[in-house]
Amino acid sequence: MAISVSNGGNGRLRRGRTSSLADINVTPFVDVVLVLLVIFMLTAHVMEFGIEVDVPHTRPQKQSTQEMPVVTITRAGEITLNGKPVKIDDLADTIKHQFGKAPGVYVRADKETIWDPIAQVTAQLGEAKLQVNMVTQPEDETPKGRR
Repeated sequence: MAISVSNGGNGRLRRGRTSSLADINVTPFVDVVLVLLVIFMLTAHVMEFGIEVDVPHTRPQKQSTQEMPVVTITRAGEITLNGKPVKIDDLADTIKHQFGKAPGVYVRADKETIWDPIAQVTAQLGEAKLQVNMVTQPEDETPKGRR
């Protein structure tokens, strides 16, 4: 904090009366905010969907992206609905409760997943009269070193 002492114009210093300079220096705050903004801008494109799933590769079909719930099945057979764990018996009811009249569901499954959980999930969703859309990765977007 800086202290300013004035001589009052008559050449003498006043005793007992000091005024403080109470200005906030905003420059360091702006510097920190700008650095955080740059860091966020550089790392925002790296953030993806929460669970790591390696989907199988297929030939590209027509583009059809709609806002629908995403059911993910991991290698271990764990089932999540939009990133939140869910039991297979509660899956259809949870989708209808959270998404109302969703026309269908996207199902993402790791290519190393055994077939049993995938079949059970698609059967549950079929019984609930929900359209099942399997998520795959186009062959031309295969990362280098994989095949």
